[in-house]
Amino acid sequence: MLSRRQLLIAAAAAAPSVARAQTPWPTKPIRWIVNFPPAGAADIMSRALAEWFGTKLGQPIVVENKPGAGGMLGADIVAKARGDTHVVMISSAASHGIGPVLYRDVPYDPLADFTHIHLVGTFPSVLAVNAASPVTSVKELSELARAKPGEVTYGSGGNGTMNHLVGQLLVRETGVKLEHIPYRGSAPAMNDLLGGQITALMESLPTAIGYFNSKRMRPLAVSEDQRAPTLPETPTFREAGFPGVVATNWFGFSAPAGIPPELAKRWEVEMAAALQSAEIKERFDRIGIRPGTLGPEAYAALIRSELARWRDIIRVGNIRAD
Repeated sequence: MLSRRQLLIAAAAAAPSVARAQTPWPTKPIRWIVNFPPAGAADIMSRALAEWFGTKLGQPIVVENKPGAGGMLGADIVAKARGDTHVVMISSAASHGIGPVLYRDVPYDPLADFTHIHLVGTFPSVLAVNAASPVTSVKELSELARAKPGEVTYGSGGNGTMNHLVGQLLVRETGVKLEHIPYRGSAPAMNDLLGGQITALMESLPTAIGYFNSKRMRPLAVSEDQRAPTLPETPTFREAGFPGVVATNWFGFSAPAGIPPELAKRWEVEMAAALQSAEIKERFDRIGIRPGTLGPEAYAALIRSELARWRDIIRVGNIRAD
């Protein structure tokens, strides 16, 4: 049996861990960094989840849009907040799967500088034209580009985004030149498509779904291997005759590196519950997002595999950010 003195020593040694476990959190508003402009897919998902979490955690969630450099500007803010328990972000294919192998000077490590917690959602990119355009298929668009070299353009929400790279996959697949026009976010790109300033647009489904529903834009193809439930009549690129154009937009939930493991676990549990809730499922389904099911290890593995995939595609295609 332990002596009274041994019991007291053991209790004293355990006290700090007990105190840590009982430390209240959160103690102030949580900064939720969205590394893309308002109205894009990342922003839509973030605001839905921030509203949900704000009612559960007892502190407001302050969504901050920090766009720039294909999502890397916002990601760098979080990477530099090491150990900060009141900062989180929506990580993405652009900032964690493409940017780190597309740009030369990346100020952070996409794995080591973050605590990756959960995959939030996935959805396809959609190639679209103005509803008034005579183009009704990807094949017709490629034929138009072949007939008018240098005159056919496609816009995206910025250099280094998934939509930019999916467009480059299409260029490689068709063998014709589509001039890429980068914008600072989805909204100005869609405005220019509607205004006739660009021929086509590669856009994320959640961002463009309202324009498809109102018949202002015409979807030509989706980038995933299966049709999108919200666009059942729109073929995949594979079905349209372009099997090399396959990609999935993915967004995850991440915090800075160095946060306590117990907090990372709590975020994981809370995020899984949010993504399984009827409220979030309904809101995601409405705009064509499939809720993510990958936890920390599987989500980190996805990031590693995407880095390898896009590194190879960018190298072989000699793709540059600018």
